[in-house]
Amino acid sequence: MQSLPDTLCFLNGEFGPLRDAKVSVLDRGFVFGDGIYEVVPVYGRRLFRFDEHLARLNRSLAKVSISEPFSRDTWLGHCRRLVAAQPADDQLLYIQVTRGVALREHGMPPDLEPTVFIMTNPMKPPSAEQRADGVACVSAADFRWERGDIKSISLLGNVLARQISVEQGAVETILFRDGFLTEASASNVWVVQRGVVLGAPKSGHVLEGIRYELIRELCEKNALGYQLRPITEAEVRGADELMLSSATKEVLAVTRLDGDLVGHGATRGEIGPVYKRLYEAYQHAKSAYSI
Repeated sequence: MQSLPDTLCFLNGEFGPLRDAKVSVLDRGFVFGDGIYEVVPVYGRRLFRFDEHLARLNRSLAKVSISEPFSRDTWLGHCRRLVAAQPADDQLLYIQVTRGVALREHGMPPDLEPTVFIMTNPMKPPSAEQRADGVACVSAADFRWERGDIKSISLLGNVLARQISVEQGAVETILFRDGFLTEASASNVWVVQRGVVLGAPKSGHVLEGIRYELIRELCEKNALGYQLRPITEAEVRGADELMLSSATKEVLAVTRLDGDLVGHGATRGEIGPVYKRLYEAYQHAKSAYSI
């Protein structure tokens, strides 16, 4: 069993050591996965795009009929206290809200008090080698549930999808449903064609990543085309460049998919020019979009 850190966390109105935090075994998050989560990057102890993350958290809570437990300022105050107590400057802040504690019954009991948990850990970004050389991914059919737009703590499908790449020594599993790109197990996927950055359209099969809007903004500022539309598996495999985006990866080049090199000609299997521009722009955005 791994030893738990003694860093500060928040649970149901109280701050205390993470190793001492406990919830009831009848919490619906434990017995049903009945809850929502959010992950906020922290750079230099400042929360990155906090309001956008909070808005997505509240959208997901509304979709599953869990009441919003706090105001924006209360959330921000709790999060900042935990960030200040963490030794690392760059962190990942994790928020989880479950429906609460009740006897095990599938129907949603009314008027439960949500369980609210917040913790933060040091950020573990991609290595310098991964930044320089890109990463390998594998592909699989998207066998997850039909509500990928909800950031649910019920992540078994994503766990199983990620394990496919773990067992093949790859960084991510890129998923296809009915011949079209959806996302990866824990990342959004971007395809570059002739200098245009393409993403899968927002739908019930795709989580609206915070970087969806950020990538659009960065493309506009850097005179890069940006479009959301259905993307075929053939287009992914024939892309000029492939990229992943997530809270931990920021934006990351994919240079190998299912053992095949990504790209064409001189750039085949190499990180591409669009990725380089977006990664640089992302670094500048950290200070501009953090509070």
